[in-house]
Amino acid sequence: MGDSSNSNVQKAEELKLRANDAFKANKFSQAVELYDQAIDLNGSNAVYWANRAFAHTKLEEYGSAVQDATKAIEIDPKYSKGYYRRGAAYLAMGKFKEALKDFQQVPVFEFPYFLAHHFLLYVNVATNGTLAFFPCAIKVEPQYTGARIDGDTITLDFVKQMLEDFKTQKCIHKRYALQIVLQARDLLRAVPSLVDVNVPNGCHFTVCGDVHGQYFDLLNIFELNGLPSEDNPYLFNGDFVDRGSFSLEVILTLFAFKCLYPTGMYLARGNHESKSMNKIYGFEGEVKSKLSDTFVELFAEVFCCLPLAHVINKKVFVVHGGLFSVDGVKLSDIKAIDRFCEPPEEGLMCEILWSDPQPQPGRGPSKRGVGLSFGGDVTKRFLEDNNLDLVVRSHEVKDEGYETMHDGKLITVFSAPNYCDQMGNKGAFIRFSAPDLKPDIVSFSAVSHPDVKPMAYANNFLRMFQ
Repeated sequence: MGDSSNSNVQKAEELKLRANDAFKANKFSQAVELYDQAIDLNGSNAVYWANRAFAHTKLEEYGSAVQDATKAIEIDPKYSKGYYRRGAAYLAMGKFKEALKDFQQVPVFEFPYFLAHHFLLYVNVATNGTLAFFPCAIKVEPQYTGARIDGDTITLDFVKQMLEDFKTQKCIHKRYALQIVLQARDLLRAVPSLVDVNVPNGCHFTVCGDVHGQYFDLLNIFELNGLPSEDNPYLFNGDFVDRGSFSLEVILTLFAFKCLYPTGMYLARGNHESKSMNKIYGFEGEVKSKLSDTFVELFAEVFCCLPLAHVINKKVFVVHGGLFSVDGVKLSDIKAIDRFCEPPEEGLMCEILWSDPQPQPGRGPSKRGVGLSFGGDVTKRFLEDNNLDLVVRSHEVKDEGYETMHDGKLITVFSAPNYCDQMGNKGAFIRFSAPDLKPDIVSFSAVSHPDVKPMAYANNFLRMFQ
């Protein structure tokens, strides 16, 4: 018995070393599988659980990371790294109080760059009301040579010049940035929480997934599929910002096209269009660096105006995350959601932004720790209840930029290739042509960008977890 036990311990340690190598090679799913095997052989080793928690965090499976780190702590209540890993997962989920409790269990001498009291900076302060701004009061300096808006009208010439300026990492003047964001706010505030999109026969409509601040890949989409216009309409399905370090360029580009062509650019809210995510994953820091602190609050307000879902020709339901914890949800229920707030931690709005599909039927807990996982039977019932044909959602990295599930009734589309400069995935977009709305999926590879790393504007503490 003793020899067998020793053999299992030795095999488990060998698997851990292989898992560590996979992790270093950014093969996080493979690392999880190897840690699984190590835990099966020796489940009493806290290190294995904490290491698997870190791999889950890299896969954005924060709920699973919390569970694994909690197990590590149960095995060894004095194991600092268990608290560290769980705190990191809570922080990534925006659960700042829980994160702070764990980080306070971490001796500073073990992680010298990590001072728990700094996480007090992450306390969310809710703001009410609409912010008032006056672009005309902002003076444009004579030496400014970038794109200009004459009067109040955003033109195609201005947008094209702005895109060229962004290529050379030159930001537009604050006055013009403010005009774009305020006009976009007015347009978005006027639409319902669920937007009906009508694509006439013979015309097409393009749906893109997460872009996550990858501006040069956004330009590549336009190169492949044409600039947005009334005749070439797009829907960008959430998560425009964070992670990538050109998030401001992305959101100003999308907002500018929204102002230029209100029915040529549709925008949906993702889970990263929120204060807590922006504070953690870089957008807040980027806006402060490139514009000012004031713009942070303005973007937060405009993100609360973004609609939550779209329906194309009453047949294709498009939403960032996924479906619901209960059956019987109707499109009218979604349209009735009061979306003008920061995302709640439960309910229809939360599930729209956070949920993911699963291969097995039924419902289960989310690996992210927010929302839920839902099976093909849930998708089928939702479509039948609402006389729809297809669910399109985003929210997850896919190797080819897309994945079809649930007997072809659900498609995930993700438009940030080589996500965070390390995942090696392709991006994709979907073209729907009326009247049949058959999805035509186009995959594409990442393009080069200036040497600015992802998360360059994120807080120093979070970069340690990357």
